Amino acid sequence: MDVGIVSYGSYVPRYRITPAEIGRIWGIDGTAMGKGLFINMKSVPSPDEDVITIATEAARNMMSRCSVDPQEIGAIYVGSESHPYAVKPSGTIVAEAICATPNLTVADLEFACKAGTAGIQICMGLVGSKMIEYGVAIGADTSQGAPGDALEYSASAGGAAYLIGSKDIIAKINRTLSYTTDTPDFWRREGSPYPKHGGRFTGEPAYFKHIGSAARMMLSEMNTEPSDYNYAVFHQPNGKFPMRMAKELGFSDEQVNDGLLTPHIGNTYSGAVPLGLAAVLDVSKPGDRIFAVAYGSGAGSDAFDITVTDNMKKYKRSAAPTVAERLKDTIHLDYGRYAKFKGKIVMG
Repeated sequence: MDVGIVSYGSYVPRYRITPAEIGRIWGIDGTAMGKGLFINMKSVPSPDEDVITIATEAARNMMSRCSVDPQEIGAIYVGSESHPYAVKPSGTIVAEAICATPNLTVADLEFACKAGTAGIQICMGLVGSKMIEYGVAIGADTSQGAPGDALEYSASAGGAAYLIGSKDIIAKINRTLSYTTDTPDFWRREGSPYPKHGGRFTGEPAYFKHIGSAARMMLSEMNTEPSDYNYAVFHQPNGKFPMRMAKELGFSDEQVNDGLLTPHIGNTYSGAVPLGLAAVLDVSKPGDRIFAVAYGSGAGSDAFDITVTDNMKKYKRSAAPTVAERLKDTIHLDYGRYAKFKGKIVMG
């Protein structure tokens, strides 16, 4: 049975702040920081936005592009590391918002920045085993960064939703695999408002080892070369890491550029690869082949080999805003409004 993407939708908040504005408050050359991270600005959720509202908007956009009856959805998984409730699922609210049947399974997932792609893998298994007709996997975050920390220049907000099924698929998932180890490069304790990270340790033994290992395993498994793919999407905690990873693997800048969103919206954590993949699907055509590898701290990577099908010709992409359209609709904030929006300052 062929299993793949039947529909998808994305959402990025309108608000933006630049590294220069953040650095201005902390007496740091934010412009240089932004250049070092290859981040020009990052998205910021408004006070009435959280993972649930972002996931719901992405899911509604996903459903508006297809004719699938939401009553046929048998599973919803919301992957995030910033669920608004510690005990209360985000997925049940999303299910109600898109009018899904109560006869379904729902769970919130957490594996740092790859919880959304883990949801895609779970839905693939459920659809492939014929336990459900359709499954929804969402990766969304309103990521945290302590005031003045390096993460504050990159941690942003956004997400994407994927309807996984076996009928009228617009993109067949040829293969998925994962590479996982216990590598504590990034963590947040229960009750702590902000995460901690291992600095430079997050690069070599964490990000590059896991994405590189999963990517090489996939190329070997599929007996392919980087040149066999039209697009490549890698997890993007900043703009530099995915470009370096692509170069090490043999992918060109042209293959990566369409899915590289971090320079424009920052690191959306669980939304990073789902959003990058959505941006690629927005411009893809039948026959295009996509290579995607997500990364989650702690640590693991999920790799995907995807082929766009002929069904993309009749797919209703225009029924919802594209990622590129989201990037144009922006409102810039100063640090004061940003701090207020993020709850870093609270009126007494």
